[in-house]
Amino acid sequence: MTSVVYFCLIPLLVLIFIAQLVYMPFTLLSVWGVMLVTMIWRYSQSNITPISKSLLGIFVLSCLAAIYIKFKSFWGVEAGVALLSTCLFAKCLESKNIRDLLISFNFGLFVSASLFLLSQSFVMTCAVLFCLIFCFIGLYRIQITKFLSQHNKKISIKSDLKHVTKFLITAIPFFIVLFIFFPRLPPLWRVPIASGQAVTGMSDRMSPGDIAQLSQSSALAFRILGHLNQLPQRQDMYWRAMVLDDYDGATWTNNTINQKPIHHDIEHSKAIDYQYLSAEPQQTWIMSLEHSIPAEPTYQMYADGSIKARRMAQSNQPIHLVWIGPKDFKYQYTKTDLQHSQQLNFPLQPKTQILAEQLWQQSHAQPEIYIKNVLQWYRQQNFVYTLSPGILNGNRTDQFLFKTRKGFCEHYASSFVLLMRYVGLPARVVIGYQGGQMAPDGQSWEVRQLDAHAWSEVYINGDWQRIDPTAAIAPQRVDEGMQQYLQQNDHIWGEQTGHFWKKQNFNFVRNLRVWSDYLGYQWQSKVVGYDVDRQKSFLSRLGFFSIYTYALIMMITIIVLVVLFAGWLWFTNIRQMSQSERHILKFQKKLPQSLKRRTSETFKSWMFRLAQDVERQESFDEIIKTYEKLTFSGQSTPEDFIKFKQLLKDCSSELKRVEKTCHPAEN
Repeated sequence: MTSVVYFCLIPLLVLIFIAQLVYMPFTLLSVWGVMLVTMIWRYSQSNITPISKSLLGIFVLSCLAAIYIKFKSFWGVEAGVALLSTCLFAKCLESKNIRDLLISFNFGLFVSASLFLLSQSFVMTCAVLFCLIFCFIGLYRIQITKFLSQHNKKISIKSDLKHVTKFLITAIPFFIVLFIFFPRLPPLWRVPIASGQAVTGMSDRMSPGDIAQLSQSSALAFRILGHLNQLPQRQDMYWRAMVLDDYDGATWTNNTINQKPIHHDIEHSKAIDYQYLSAEPQQTWIMSLEHSIPAEPTYQMYADGSIKARRMAQSNQPIHLVWIGPKDFKYQYTKTDLQHSQQLNFPLQPKTQILAEQLWQQSHAQPEIYIKNVLQWYRQQNFVYTLSPGILNGNRTDQFLFKTRKGFCEHYASSFVLLMRYVGLPARVVIGYQGGQMAPDGQSWEVRQLDAHAWSEVYINGDWQRIDPTAAIAPQRVDEGMQQYLQQNDHIWGEQTGHFWKKQNFNFVRNLRVWSDYLGYQWQSKVVGYDVDRQKSFLSRLGFFSIYTYALIMMITIIVLVVLFAGWLWFTNIRQMSQSERHILKFQKKLPQSLKRRTSETFKSWMFRLAQDVERQESFDEIIKTYEKLTFSGQSTPEDFIKFKQLLKDCSSELKRVEKTCHPAEN
C-alpha cells in the first residue's frame, strides 16, 4: 500500500469529523480524534504498519458505547450517521492494501452523502463536496500508482485536484439540467428529524437574566416572507411566543389553562397574509405577529394566542399565517382564567406591595390612570436598561425596584405584572420577540435572538391589552429595534471593563451572521426548497406546463450537452495536435478503411504499407524523411510544413491512381 493513496484518507476523515462537531457527543468525538491521530501517526511512518486488532476493537467498542449512551439506540438519524462514521474510521484505520483503500473511498462517498441527514445547509454542502473531492482523488491515485515507475513515486496534489475538478465541472451542466427539469416526486418514506439539532433560544420559563443572555446572541431566530410593506411598523412588531402566568418568586412559567385549542375565522377583509420561516426545523412555538392566526390545518392556536404545530415538522418550510389585527382578534378566556391571573401565590414583596397600594390610591382606583402612574413612576426613578443587571436574591422585585434599578425587559415586565396583581388587576407576562430588520436583499424580514423580548398584558375594558414597560425606560429599544439600540448605546453593555471590545466583537459577529444567514436562506429557498410547487412555478414562467414537456426538454437538453461535450473534446484534441498531425488527419480521412493508419503502426511503417502497390514511390520515401525532421530534429522551418503538406497531396494522388487502375469504371 502506497502512502500517496493513504494520505487522501486523512483530510477525508478530518472533514467528516468537523462536519459533525455540533451534532455528536463529546465522548464520541474524542474517540474519533484519537483514531484520527493514530492514522496520522501511521502515515508518518516510512512503512505503514497494520494496527493491532485489540486496539482497533477498543476504539470501536468505545464509539459504540458513546453512541448508545447519548442516543439510547443505534437507529435514527444521528445514531445512524454516527455508526456509519465509526465504521469508516475503523475501516480506514485497519486498511493495509489497495483493496482496503478502494473499499474505504467508496464507503467514504456513502458516509459523506449521509451527512445531509444532519443538515442541508450551504456550509454542510461545501463540506460534503470537499469530502467527495478527496474520495475521487484517492480513487484516481489508486489507478495511476500502478503506472508509476519504482523511481518516481511522487504525485502532485495540485495535479490530482486539477483532474478531479475538471471531472466535476464536466458533470455540473448535466446535474443542473436534471435538477431543474427532472419531475419532482413525493418521498416514498420520511426520515425522522434529528433530535440533536439546536432550536430557537426561547424557553417556556423565564427567570431574571434569561432573555438578557439570549439578547447577546446575533443568531437568526426566524425570517418573515411576504408583502412586508403591509405589516405594522417596527414599534408594533411584537412576535408572540406564549404567556407566562405562574410565578414562584424567581421564575415565570406557563400554566396548562392556556393550552385550550381555539379557532378564529380568517375571513376578514383586512387580513394580511405572510409566511414564517424558522431558522431551525425543530420549532416548538411559532413566533407569530401578535393578533395572527394560522392558515394551515397542521398548526393549532391556543387560548393565550400561542401557535404550535400539531406534529413535529418534517422539513423546514415557510408557514402560512394571517394577521387580522387587534380589532378582529379576541382572546378566549373564562372567569377562572382571570382569577388565575390575579393570584398572589408567591413570596410577597412588601415594598412593592406598599408602592402598588399608594399608586392605586393616587389613581382613585381607576385601572387606566393606575397604569399611567406606574409607567410614570418607572420614568422618574432613573432606571437603567442593561444587559448586565447583576444578581438578585431574596425579595427580587423589591431589590430591583428600590435598590439596583438595573434590569432588562424581563425585569420590567415581571415587576409591572406584580404591581398590577397587588391591586387586583389580572396581569401576565408575554415572551417572544420585538422588532427585527430588513434582510440585505430587501425581500424578507429577519428577527434574531437579540430581538428576544418580554412584555406585559393587563385585563382592562373587557380584553387583554399589551403594556410594554420597557418602552417607558428605553423607548429607542422598541422604536428602532434592539440591533440599532445595541450599536448606539454603550451603557447597555454594562460598566465592566472591556465592554468596548465586547461591543466591537458583537458587531463583527452580527454582520458576519447577517450575510451568512442570507446566503443560507437563499440556498434553502432556491436549492433545498426546490419542491414540486416551486418547480411548477419556475417552469410555468418559462412556458412549460406539462410533466411530459419537462421530460422532453430534459432529454433534448442532455442530448445537446452530450453533442457539445463531444465537440469540445474533439476541438481540444485538434488544438493539442501539431500542424503535421492535423495534415495527416485530413489525409487519412480521404483513404478507404483498409488503408487507414492502424493503432500499432508508426508513421514510417504506415507509409511503407501504402507504397507497396504504387509505381512511383519517391513521394512516400521523401515524406518519411520530412516527417522525421519535423518530429524529431527540432529544427523544422515553415517551408518544411509546406513541403510536408504537398507530399501528402502527392501520396494521395498516387493512391487514387492505383485505385482507378484496380477498379476501372464500368461502361
